[in-house]
Order: sequence, then structure tokens, then C-alpha cells
Amino acid sequence: MNKIKDWNDIKTNDSWAIFKIIAEFVDGYERMAKIGPCVSVFGSARTKPDNRYYQIGIEVSRLLAEGGYGVITGGGPGIMEAANKGAQDGGGKSVGLNIDLPFEQNHNPYIDQEHNLEFDYFFVRKVMFVKYAQGFVVLPGGFGTLDELFEALTLIQTKKINNRPVVFIGKAYWSGLIDWIKTTMLAREGNISEKDLDLFGIVDSAEDAYRYIDDFYKSHQLSPNF
Repeated sequence: MNKIKDWNDIKTNDSWAIFKIIAEFVDGYERMAKIGPCVSVFGSARTKPDNRYYQIGIEVSRLLAEGGYGVITGGGPGIMEAANKGAQDGGGKSVGLNIDLPFEQNHNPYIDQEHNLEFDYFFVRKVMFVKYAQGFVVLPGGFGTLDELFEALTLIQTKKINNRPVVFIGKAYWSGLIDWIKTTMLAREGNISEKDLDLFGIVDSAEDAYRYIDDFYKSHQLSPNF
């Protein structure tokens, strides 16, 4: 195996990439800045329309839209498509933060044309998910869903953003993770504090998820993030 003799021999375009990153931030900020209160909905791109969680995604997003919230998703199929559909069914803003992926990402047809954004960088996209969200609904998903979820929880825990409601839907799906957080992360290893368990709730229905967010804002004010 050939080894690099001198690291300085490697040629990169890192400095020029900064301009593309800045351009993505500027475009995202300009298009999202006046969008109004929204809730980010996370979940798998692989969930089919006959799956119960797809139907719950439609319903919770419809309730959010009827309650005055826009809905932000990753713009793709599956749970994201369901959430965007529900937002449009409820007469709310339907936002899609699309990213080019080699195997699964195509924007769904339920995104408002003026709120259909495209990204090359995951980290820029994640900023948009958090910066313009008043809350987070987390339906069953894979690595990407967990990435987005724990990004939001970390920023709330460390007070880098204002406190926001985070609600899991699907006790059967999420209970193993929640139990591990409680028994291993908290009780055995002490890597979080007891009060961190108050950063999220877990429910089984669209109605209870909407109620969790609505109840939060009975005692908190809607406000911009960082």
C-alpha cells in the first residue's frame, strides 16, 4: 500500500468550498427568515404509504398546519412526503429541505414551490431544520433521523437554542432507545442528568403529539432561534 510521504503534497480546494457553503447559508436564510413558526418533522424516507406511521405523519402535520404552524421536512419520500402532504391538507406552509443523495432523495410533490430548497451540505441543511423550528416531531427513521434528533436535543440541552418541544411518535419503535437512555446513559454511566429526560416526550398518536407541542406553548412564547 502506498503511503503519503508528505501531507503537504495533497491538493485540496477546501478554501474555495467555503464560498459554496456561504452561498447555501445565505440562500437558506433569505428564503426561510420570514416563514413564520414551523415544526420540523423527522422520519424515514423508506416508509411506504400503507404504513401506519405514514398515515400518522399526514395527520400530525395536518393538525400542526391547522394550529398555525408550518411544517419543515427533509423534502424526500416516506415520512417526509407524508408530513408535507399533511401540511398542505391543513392549509399550512409546506417546506422541503432537499439534499442530493445517490440512492433515495427526490423531492416529493407536496412541497410548496416557493419553499422547496436544495442543499449539498448536510450540516447547512441541519442548521435550517433547527434555526426555523419551534418544535420537533420524530417519527420512526434510521441514521439520518437519529442524527437530526440528537442535533436538536444537544442544542436544547446545551442552551445553544431556546427550549423547544421534542416529541417521539411510536412507543413500540422508540421504547428501546428511551430505555437505553434511562438505564445506560443516565443510571449506569451518568452521561446525562435526570433533568435531560424532560427534554422530550413519547406518544403514540398524532393528536397526542400535537397536544404535546400545543401545551408547551401555553406556557412558552414563540420566538426565533439563535
